[in-house]
Amino acid sequence: QMIKYGVISTDALIDDLLHWKTLYVAGRLQKPVKILTQNENNKLQAALVRNLKSAVMAAFLMLPESFSEEDLYMQIAGLSYSGDFRMVIGEDRAKVQNLVTPNVPHFHKLYSNILQDCPQVVYKHHLGRLEASIDKSPEGQFAQLMALPRTLQQRITSLVDPPGKNRDVEEILLQVAHDPDCGFVVHQGRPG
Repeated sequence: QMIKYGVISTDALIDDLLHWKTLYVAGRLQKPVKILTQNENNKLQAALVRNLKSAVMAAFLMLPESFSEEDLYMQIAGLSYSGDFRMVIGEDRAKVQNLVTPNVPHFHKLYSNILQDCPQVVYKHHLGRLEASIDKSPEGQFAQLMALPRTLQQRITSLVDPPGKNRDVEEILLQVAHDPDCGFVVHQGRPG
């Protein structure tokens, strides 16, 4: 069996998980992976969970008010492919779907605790699926924008704030929350 692996310092790993400076490692860990061994590093554990929560918040902003569980996982899996030259040159454009569709149960296992804690998400156990209805009001979107990793907030800010204005990040995110194209702005701000 083929195994992909990489070597990274714990500090650099935690930094990418929390702030998405590159989204390289954080993006890989937003998808189901097999962790072979792990020490009891509480800071790392918290960063791993924070990364998953951030992925859910970013996906919520880019999805419509109502969506399926597979739609959510497709959006999450696609986060780290923004700007990936392989997705443009020669690699299968359906890579995200090919990754998600056969692995929905693994994504479900990875995200179930986080989704159960989201008031916007309701599990329909008798139907074997979840239903989500996201608050797309400016207030709801602002709360989600404020929960995003710092690097993504900064990228969104640089997209929206004209040079020389130097407004506060919170003020700009409030403006984005009122924008009907809020999800597109978040999509454009992803590291890549």
